[in-house]
Amino acid sequence: MSEHTSERKANHIDLAYQSQVRNLDNRFSYEPVLSAHPNSDFIPFEFLGKTMKHPLWVSSMTGGTAKAGVINERLARAAGKYGLGMGLGSCRIILNEDTYLTDFQLRKHIGAEHPFYANLGIAQLEELLEGKNINLVNELIKRTETDGLIIHVNPFQEWLQPEGDRFTFSPLETIKRTIDAIDHSIVVKEVGQGMGKASLKALLELPIDGIEFGAHGGTNFSALELFRADESTRDHYESLSFIGHNAGEMVDFCNTLVQEDKGYNDKHIIISGGIRGFLDGYYHRERLQMHSVYAQASALLKHAEVGYDQLDEYIERQMQGYQLAQQYLTIRES
Repeated sequence: MSEHTSERKANHIDLAYQSQVRNLDNRFSYEPVLSAHPNSDFIPFEFLGKTMKHPLWVSSMTGGTAKAGVINERLARAAGKYGLGMGLGSCRIILNEDTYLTDFQLRKHIGAEHPFYANLGIAQLEELLEGKNINLVNELIKRTETDGLIIHVNPFQEWLQPEGDRFTFSPLETIKRTIDAIDHSIVVKEVGQGMGKASLKALLELPIDGIEFGAHGGTNFSALELFRADESTRDHYESLSFIGHNAGEMVDFCNTLVQEDKGYNDKHIIISGGIRGFLDGYYHRERLQMHSVYAQASALLKHAEVGYDQLDEYIERQMQGYQLAQQYLTIRES
């Protein structure tokens, strides 16, 4: 036995006591004898009319602050390198002026072939429609060189935000009017509490290209606003932050709707909200009967804030882990 092997075996003995796992992840059946280790190649696939090389989406985050430009550039460079899709943070700040425009002009980093979306809230769209300024959305998409618009729907967040807007119309009505007014791809997302079956059905019936879950379990913007609120508001409304639907529930809703109407499975789904890593992404994608990718926001943001190299390593590990899951894990019947 070589000295190196002997040292490794000794380490195994020392580490064995620390390696006793007591919490079993019972979502998967582990099949260790049926596959070789994965190679490093992903098969490119089409999503939202563009090409992705790995099913990880960089979910909408930030823009218009001192460090947002650097963070967005790191995220976009990584998206370009690994063939990911990306959604911008709210573009409201650049609707009418260009001070922070460079924070959002990331196409040169992402590449023309990968999906890249602008982002506006439903309140801004209602205001633009009422003011007959909806043409600014088409101009925004042109200025950011994006493929379309993610519309974020956030009634609880707006209600709880001290400077929040109030909706005069239902978000569904505003989305319908926006579809009629702009000539680009549209994706609709929630901002951390997900949405129920009736809302998903109403959206799937529209001529939009996709839905992003924004499910309960990740960054919850209603809870975020409560941290900014005064104590009285917090005490009164805190219970609202516990309302919503997690990603697993929303997958079930979508599968039920697909069984009711096979036309729905042409839509594209970004599974976000409480996705801790590749195992969550793999699990939900395998269960969902629709075209899908999985998305992360805060985890990517955390690594991007540290530096590009750490972000790059994190994404590469995500890709390797996902491939490992594909080779050795199947989903258990519920």
